[in-house]
Amino acid sequence: MGTQIGTLLTKNTITYEELSGKVIAIDAYNTIYQFLSAIRQRDGSMLTDSSGNPVSHLTGLFSRTSRLREANIKPVFIFDGKPPEMKKDTLEKRKECKENAALNYEIAKDEGNLEDMKKYAQATSCITPQILADSKRLLELMGIPWIQAESEAEAQASYMVSRGDVDYVGSQDYDVFLFGAENVIRNLGSTGKRKLPGQKKYVTKTPEHISLSASLEELELSREQLIDLAICIGTDFNEGMHRVGAKTALKLIKKHGDIETLIREEDKDIRACAPLEEIKEFFLNPPVTEDYSFKWKKPDSDSLFDYLVNDRDFSEKQVLKNIQVLEERAASECQSCLGDW
Repeated sequence: MGTQIGTLLTKNTITYEELSGKVIAIDAYNTIYQFLSAIRQRDGSMLTDSSGNPVSHLTGLFSRTSRLREANIKPVFIFDGKPPEMKKDTLEKRKECKENAALNYEIAKDEGNLEDMKKYAQATSCITPQILADSKRLLELMGIPWIQAESEAEAQASYMVSRGDVDYVGSQDYDVFLFGAENVIRNLGSTGKRKLPGQKKYVTKTPEHISLSASLEELELSREQLIDLAICIGTDFNEGMHRVGAKTALKLIKKHGDIETLIREEDKDIRACAPLEEIKEFFLNPPVTEDYSFKWKKPDSDSLFDYLVNDRDFSEKQVLKNIQVLEERAASECQSCLGDW
């Protein structure tokens, strides 16, 4: 979810061709959750194998990651670690929302309302330990690296960009900019029209590049002020000011310079799970690990085929097609390395 600062940022369309050869640190939880929500049956129920195990996440990961590799993009997936204590209230609210959605799904099911069934089912999506284990195993079999973050994956990915170890962060959440990610790709793997959740409207989705420094220059803000602005709207660690959206928050921060002065002079109130200084410090200096390394390997083709086709009931034709993509990309990169040597 994160903070809603997207309307203020400068976005530019980017193509797969422009991303060729680039390393992208992808927020794994963010991506897996998308697949669990979007890849479902007509009535909203989970996509499962013959044993009843969910496979939506595997379907999405296998297909999208193969497509990225075919385009010569180098993904590395970052998994969340332990959430900060001050995120507890947000996690509790999300759990409550899922429980309410589950109740509404049963009501819609009794009424035979397929549209509402799918809407509410999507809102119940939950990443379980088994789904995480499945995802990591699939990536390993594909030869795709993944890293376990100490805390927030977005913070770890942003840190890796700052060190020059990766070129971009791939995430849908705007919190990543509060952690200082300079270059971010949104809608990675999305092209064409997409239905808006709960609406009969469609929007055209294409990959977008957002530069933090360019956006800050356009807004005439510092990163610290952007964090203050986000706190005015609301983050995972606090509720926003009453009736203050992105544009109003921008005006207020520009007028007062910082959130403390704003609160004092405008007599505003913020409900937070921690002191404002603690929230800001977490965004500016989050816990990250320096102990990581990653490389792209040849897929374990036989084991990958066995896992997806024999264990999880995937289409043999599609699996073989994507395995070929992975093998050809690995062979191409190996040849390039030999040529450079």
